[in-house]
Amino acid sequence: METSILPHLTAALDALSLVFLLIGFALIRAGQPVWHKKVMAAAVVSAALFLVFYLIHHFSAPLFAFHGPDSVKPWYFVFLFSHVAMAALIVPFVIITLKRALKGNFEDHKRIAKKLFPVWVYVAVTGVIVYAFLYQIYPAPLPTPLPGGLP
Repeated sequence: METSILPHLTAALDALSLVFLLIGFALIRAGQPVWHKKVMAAAVVSAALFLVFYLIHHFSAPLFAFHGPDSVKPWYFVFLFSHVAMAALIVPFVIITLKRALKGNFEDHKRIAKKLFPVWVYVAVTGVIVYAFLYQIYPAPLPTPLPGGLP
């Protein structure tokens, strides 16, 4: 698999899961549980695909260095570390919340989902921010070709 597209794919899946989360929230608030269920299933699937491709990317690519200015570096690391820590922490809660909904235990589902939702939104938003820092705002410099056109 061509790994150079993976950061862009994972960012797109992360953003897609965020969109599904926000739509799912709006649907349940609007009293549309059937559509809420479908959209939240899409959020879980897009987040799971994100995780699969993220792991493939990080096990097949070299370590990533931040190429932005030193004045921005602390902000990058705040977003990165909080994103990674919270992403790891929410996985079991997403599974528990999903299982409770699928079993029809909506009171317990709702109780956890109310706390999980803002954290999951934060994880998705900061994932897109980290991607933007690494690949859009401060991308790694392209390698300088050697004389004779060799990279």
